[in-house]
Amino acid sequence: MKILVCISKTPETTSKISFTDDNSEFNTEGISYIMNPYDEWYALVRAIELKEQHGGTITAINVGGSSNDVIIRKALAIGADDAVRVDTDPSDAYDAAAQIASYAQGKDFDLILTGKETIDYSGAEVGSMIAAELNLPFISLASKLDHDGTTAVLERDIEGGVEVIEVTGPLVVSASKGMAEQRIPNMRGIMMAKRKPLEVIPAVETETLVSTVSYSLPDEKGGVQMIDPDNMDELVRLLHEEAKVI
Repeated sequence: MKILVCISKTPETTSKISFTDDNSEFNTEGISYIMNPYDEWYALVRAIELKEQHGGTITAINVGGSSNDVIIRKALAIGADDAVRVDTDPSDAYDAAAQIASYAQGKDFDLILTGKETIDYSGAEVGSMIAAELNLPFISLASKLDHDGTTAVLERDIEGGVEVIEVTGPLVVSASKGMAEQRIPNMRGIMMAKRKPLEVIPAVETETLVSTVSYSLPDEKGGVQMIDPDNMDELVRLLHEEAKVI
C-alpha cells in the first residue's frame, strides 16, 4: 500500500497569540511550533498502523519553508519512510492543496490522509480541495479506517449514530478523533529519521483565492456564577434577565 500523509505546522497550543500591522499579520515572535495534532495523532499514526498490517510505504508531505523541516523529521521519526517539502509558504488553503495535488498527480497513491483540520485556522478545507484537484473520492471526519489496498471501509459519527462507508480505489480521507492513538517517537526512530530522505521540491504556480483582511482575538471568558441546584427560580431569573436566553 502506498500512502501519502499531509502534515502542517501550527503554533504550540500554549502560545500567546497576538497580531501586528493593524491586526493584519500574525505575530510569529516568540511562537513555538508543532506538527498539527490531527495530522500527527490520527492521520500519520493510522497510516503507520495500516503499513504494519499490510506493508507498503508512507510519504509525509508538507508545504512550507525550511523551518518546517523539524516537524517533518518528527514525522519520519514516528514512522514515515520518506518526506517531501514543497518549498513555499502557502498563501491560503487552496495553495497548499494545489501544491500537494501537483506532487501526488500520477504517483498512484492508494490513500491520501490529512487531519480533519489545523488547530490554528480550523478551516477543514485542504482535504476536499486535494480530492477535487485529483478527481478522487473524499471522506471527511472519518473516525475509523480499514484498508486492504483495494477497498476502504470507513466510519464517521453522524447525528444519532455512525455512518459506514465503503470506497474502492484511491481516495482522500480527513482523520478525526478515534482514528488512532498518539505515538511518541523513540530513540531508534529519532536516529533513523536523520538518515531518511527529505526531498525539497519547487512550488507550482497557483491562484490565491483568499486574502486576510484582519485578525481579532475572541472575547475574554466571563466569570462563572454558581447557583444552588435547589434554587431553580433564581436560575430562571438569571437566564431571563441577565443572560437573556429565555
